[in-house]
Amino acid sequence: MHTALSQAVLLATQIGSVVVLSRLLSPGDFGLIAMCVPILALVGMMQNFGLLQATVQRPNILQEEVSFLFWVNIAASVTLAAALFLTAPLIASFYGDSRVGPLVAALSLIVVTSGAAAQHGAILQRRMHFGRLAVISVIGAVSAFGVATLWALFRPDYWAVFAGMVAGTLVPTVLTWVSAAWLPDRPRWVPQGRALLGFGAGVTGFNLSSFVTHNSDNVLIGRAWGVVELGLYDRAYKLLLFPLRQITNPLDRVMIPSLSRLLNEPHRYRSAYLRVLRLVLFLALPGVACTIALADVVISLALGAQWHASAPIFQALGFAGLLRMLSGSSGWLFISQGRTQDYVLWGMVMAALAVTAYVIGLPYGAFGVAVALSVAHYVMAPVLWVWLCRKGPVSLRDIVTSAGPLMLAGHLAVAGVWLARPLLPDPPVLTLLAGAALSYALTALLISAFPSGRATLREGWELLAPVLRRIKPRPANVTPPPS
Repeated sequence: MHTALSQAVLLATQIGSVVVLSRLLSPGDFGLIAMCVPILALVGMMQNFGLLQATVQRPNILQEEVSFLFWVNIAASVTLAAALFLTAPLIASFYGDSRVGPLVAALSLIVVTSGAAAQHGAILQRRMHFGRLAVISVIGAVSAFGVATLWALFRPDYWAVFAGMVAGTLVPTVLTWVSAAWLPDRPRWVPQGRALLGFGAGVTGFNLSSFVTHNSDNVLIGRAWGVVELGLYDRAYKLLLFPLRQITNPLDRVMIPSLSRLLNEPHRYRSAYLRVLRLVLFLALPGVACTIALADVVISLALGAQWHASAPIFQALGFAGLLRMLSGSSGWLFISQGRTQDYVLWGMVMAALAVTAYVIGLPYGAFGVAVALSVAHYVMAPVLWVWLCRKGPVSLRDIVTSAGPLMLAGHLAVAGVWLARPLLPDPPVLTLLAGAALSYALTALLISAFPSGRATLREGWELLAPVLRRIKPRPANVTPPPS
């Protein structure tokens, strides 16, 4: 319940941040930030080195081993922050924009701050203190939004976004330390150090490939088309795909340790994974389908008329979003089963396909890259699930029978809302509400024709019914008049 409530707040904060800051800052400001974000993402991935997952996934881990991982994270963070600071002029030269250099150098502060709390967060995750993690995430997101908005009101430039990033890192770091109530031992080597680093290296190998997949589009657009085109792409991407991460990221924290503990019980493992997967797809896919069909309404309402050029980019990215929720759950299976080598190999295939698609789409600008990204997702999806399901408790048939009806319904819902668009009410807010209601209704109707779809509807109702009973108004006690 805590995780669900926190995600509702995080989703609202994420959307609010995109909406508010897009009205206060220019596409060029967001383009500059988008040029720097891939660099920060790469450094963040290397500083963690997969060691958070090592702490969470191992059945048993000692104090001295967690302390070892903590000091490895600290050493990596300081080293990478210094390297980022020193290479800032080279990065600015690559993009051909002198403003990028000081911004990249300033980001080194975020690298050091986030590295200090990495193992503390992993400890909370291992203890399954998801309520505490949820509260910390919410406070961090609200802090980032508040600081960025206040800065933008008084000085509307790209440093407002940076200030929000600092607040969104510093506040959770402090709260995570306090909540975990854990202190590391002095730095020293431990007997399991090689095994821990080996596991982390496998996860990092996939993360490196994932970095190439999810950030090379920004780099290529920024290099070839400049800050304005990149800003349009960045806003469309964040408005659509970042909210989806607010669903998958906390589920990663819950599902990986939970499935790791069920690995010796294949039936329970398979049942838990498929049940959560179906509910997540039913929650997300109709909303994504609605935004694809009504992309211009979404952009105009959320960002303003000055961002109308983002609408076709947003629409093209939406089809990648339909598959993102399914493919994102593959990490739960790879990591919980300890299949880091398979994870790395899949990441390399994914990166190669994605970069090839970006290069093909780049001559057509941000829209071409968005179309290429979606096409790449459709090519990668069957390859992923055939590769992943050849081992482990979850079979390819399980995926097809559980997720197939929902994926089919999601795509048909796009067509349904698009065809019904002339019949929807005119005010934009009502248009979106009516489109969303239609999309969810069509999805529910379509999946009800399949056994797994009916099971999803029953499970959803079982979760929703207690909430509805709590909020249902009770009749007032009225004393009957005397006869």
